[in-house]
Amino acid sequence: MRDIYILGISAFYHDSAAALLKNGVIIAAAQEERFTRKKHDADFPEQAISYCLREVGISPQEINYISFYEKPFIKFERLLATYFQYAPRGFLSFSKSMPVWAKQKLFIKSLIEEKVSHHPRILFNGHHESHAASAFYPSPFEEAAILTMDGVGEWVTASFGIGKGNRISLVEQIKFPHSLGLLYSAFTYYVGFRVNSGEYKLMGLAPYGEPAYVDVIKKELVDIKEDGSFQLNMKYFNYCVGLTMTNNKFHVLFGGKPRRPDKDVLEQRHMDIARSIQAVTEEIMLKIARHVYRQTGQKYLCLAGGVALNCVANGLIAKDGPFKKIWVQPAATDAGGALGAAFAAWYGYLRKERLADGVHDAMRSSLLGPEFSNAKIEVFLKEQGVVYEAIERVQQAKVAARIIAEQKVLGWFQGRMEFGPRALGNRSIVADPRSLTMQSMLNVKIKFRESFRPFAPAVLADKARDYFDFDGDSPYMLMTVPLKERLRLPIREEQNRLSGINKLKIKRSEIPAVTHVDYSARLQTVTLESNWLFYDLINEFYSLTACPMVINTSFNVRGEPIVCSPQEAYECFMRTDMDYLMMGSFLVDKAQQQKPLNKRGKSNEFEPD
Repeated sequence: MRDIYILGISAFYHDSAAALLKNGVIIAAAQEERFTRKKHDADFPEQAISYCLREVGISPQEINYISFYEKPFIKFERLLATYFQYAPRGFLSFSKSMPVWAKQKLFIKSLIEEKVSHHPRILFNGHHESHAASAFYPSPFEEAAILTMDGVGEWVTASFGIGKGNRISLVEQIKFPHSLGLLYSAFTYYVGFRVNSGEYKLMGLAPYGEPAYVDVIKKELVDIKEDGSFQLNMKYFNYCVGLTMTNNKFHVLFGGKPRRPDKDVLEQRHMDIARSIQAVTEEIMLKIARHVYRQTGQKYLCLAGGVALNCVANGLIAKDGPFKKIWVQPAATDAGGALGAAFAAWYGYLRKERLADGVHDAMRSSLLGPEFSNAKIEVFLKEQGVVYEAIERVQQAKVAARIIAEQKVLGWFQGRMEFGPRALGNRSIVADPRSLTMQSMLNVKIKFRESFRPFAPAVLADKARDYFDFDGDSPYMLMTVPLKERLRLPIREEQNRLSGINKLKIKRSEIPAVTHVDYSARLQTVTLESNWLFYDLINEFYSLTACPMVINTSFNVRGEPIVCSPQEAYECFMRTDMDYLMMGSFLVDKAQQQKPLNKRGKSNEFEPD
């Protein structure tokens, strides 16, 4: 039987990506940002598409179907309707966006034919239908409820429905301008973080504050119904008509103008605001989850959309919600829309049979990006004059574990790059979670980011329940869970009086570098099956220290995408305070390096295998 190739594409909002299916199996997927080095790159994903085709060894003409993740004409209709509703306000925004739409965004079919192939089978899937497909089709469940939440697609900002076999039916929606994603992004903007990337920071900042503004938010900004549906009071928001998220009424309500990034200090007020909107978000998501359960009667829940990356809320739904188990698409933002569009073509359009075993998902551990062989890595190291040591494969995890146990920071570059926003053990920076100073040091000297940001523990899956109050798995680092009560260290009276960032000074457990100030952790559970080499590293560290986990943070610095190639990994390693770099089977010691990177080397000269 002839193979069927389906290419999924997402583009032009944020996190553009491409994904390729062969006979319904994910072969490759990657965000465009990893190749262009522009974080959250929204441009047409030419390089991601080229990678996907190269991974399987086919030409564009051999693609059977190309599926785009949304319907541009319906989205354009929403933009026009919004501009006309608020006219003449919003003219500046209108004048900036219309030329781009007229030139490019409206004519996706022509653009695909120009950039990829003159193709007779180009399909267009609804934005939230793509999110729903990315949530359900790769999940382990034969039947499940589906919940999608983000900023906005065409008109829809949230939806829910049911997936059964190869069919998806979405039954209820919330529409623009009422959006949980945009509400959260408005506060992200106000507290001084970047929209569509700083939401993680707002979530991480929340535990340093108190929920002092919850009543104000619920009274003035958002009317929440018992089923979780809501309406925003648009007099406080500017995103329908302007180039900012909030307006002066919003600023007066919360005590001042938006914090200027890198200029204004974070005050206790900002921390309290972060805590308050996080609490409201959790309330809405939990109420919606309970409503979805009542309406669908399903035992399982699948989630996607940018809001589904709120791992604190996910953890709450998993713990206190009505579902037996939840599954979150690891590339939950628009990047995952490319994958959802491809799956929608395979199952929804072609009606292919779908089988699920209830245990294993179809994401292949989300390790779907480029891989570089030892031969390619060694060519790069030699050309750049890097001093390195070749390590036998059987010794690799042991050597890495010893380095970490000695309180050193290790760059870990192995196998295929992760698809989605999280490093899951192949493009990671790893360190010792037992260190009291490691959290601050990693933030300031390695990641070059705010000192308050928490780090995640990557834990041997069968040991996770010994440390965390969580009866499940979290392979994609999308659940925040509480540390077990018995492992929490008592807080002295004088420590209890500390507030804000000063809470970082308190040692809260024997794994302080991954214990957040509210005794939570963003958990990644690792199995031998999911990532054998990363599992071996953690297991060797466990043998040395009796601690079955390591810090796992993404291999990048603030403002840059996760590294893709050996050159990017080495550049990042050399300009930070990382101590060692393990690329494939080669160990690089910072102390032995004598000269900087030869800038004549280009990343694209070292293509993946």
